[in-house]
Amino acid sequence: MGKPIFLVGFMGSGKTTWGKKIAQALHIPFIDLDHDIVAHIEMSIPEYFALHGEQRFRELESQFLKKQFGKDAVISTGGGTPCFYDNMEWIKHNGLSLYLYHTPKSLYARLSQSDVNKRPVLKGLSNESLLAFIESKLQERKGYYEQAHIKFEQIHTPLEEIIDLIHQHQGEDIQY
Repeated sequence: MGKPIFLVGFMGSGKTTWGKKIAQALHIPFIDLDHDIVAHIEMSIPEYFALHGEQRFRELESQFLKKQFGKDAVISTGGGTPCFYDNMEWIKHNGLSLYLYHTPKSLYARLSQSDVNKRPVLKGLSNESLLAFIESKLQERKGYYEQAHIKFEQIHTPLEEIIDLIHQHQGEDIQY
């Protein structure tokens, strides 16, 4: 039984894109936690939030996360996944975690106007308020994200280096 590789980081940090690349390089499956949840609930996450509230979504998200136990796969988590319940602690003890780090300005540039309209938490934010929101949320979540086994700046780190870091950490007797 393998141990999953969990990608954590802020929305728009590239978890899905990098997850697919890493999974392909390691010849293991890729799982997008948000996509699995959407398929299960048969509605978008914003619709689920509106109907059932954030707390019920976070409970469901935590259940889906813990279903990944023992899977030999690369798993992209939602931006808030590590920040609720014991999720980050569970991730660290049951797999290898990678934090895709970005500065607030980098995330701001990545979260274009089209992304603002697709992401309900960002809807209606102007340029200045979007940057302020990113700075605030990132500061709030930083303590969770930085617990990851590996932290890399996604913009400046080549795939080969990320794969090497994964192999180094998998070879060490790290505390999962």
